[in-house]
Amino acid sequence: MEENLENFEQPKPQGTLHPEKIHVFTERNWKEYLGESLLIIFSVLLALFTTEYINKKHEEKNTKTILVSVANELKHNKVAILEMQEYNSKVLANIDSLVANKNSQSALVSNDEFNLKLIAPQGVLYRYLDDEAWTIAKNNNIMTKIDVHSAAILFKVYEDQGRIGKVEDEVAKIILGRDSRDPMKIHATLILIRDVYHAWAVDRVPGLLVQIDTAIKTISESD
Repeated sequence: MEENLENFEQPKPQGTLHPEKIHVFTERNWKEYLGESLLIIFSVLLALFTTEYINKKHEEKNTKTILVSVANELKHNKVAILEMQEYNSKVLANIDSLVANKNSQSALVSNDEFNLKLIAPQGVLYRYLDDEAWTIAKNNNIMTKIDVHSAAILFKVYEDQGRIGKVEDEVAKIILGRDSRDPMKIHATLILIRDVYHAWAVDRVPGLLVQIDTAIKTISESD
């Protein structure tokens, strides 16, 4: 029995094994590094090109939207100018009637008051011409985004529109002056008012209408 116990193999204590870690290093040649570098450069350039393309398309769309707004504004102003032209013809007819009839001139100035309604029953400037779209266009540097010819046409149109609006200020200078209240100077006052209408509004309209049509056509052709 003792012999059996001596021959009995006792279990050996088990310890924790720590196998050595194996590190694998991959050797890379210069061609692989160059390929990766070129890939990175290509990716950056592609991103820049894509961003530039998107920005350009966005700018072109914005420019087109602004120009369409300008064209619509000019169409609206053309209608207003035609209405103004008809009204101004009646104003000039009223002035000519008073100039020809001295007996009617006394009604123009009464108690030191100038009766403007005998000449222009609905005011000096019958219609106001809009320029909001044009102002937005200039604020967006539209001049640098269209050709020189188109820019010159638009600038000229809105410049002449602005001159038509000055008829109100010029007539005001006459009728608010002392001479306009002098019964002895009514004839001269009427002639001055007539000259102002011709110079600032009436005689300018035919050319302006042609310019507006040209501007609208130019914008439509640029689409």
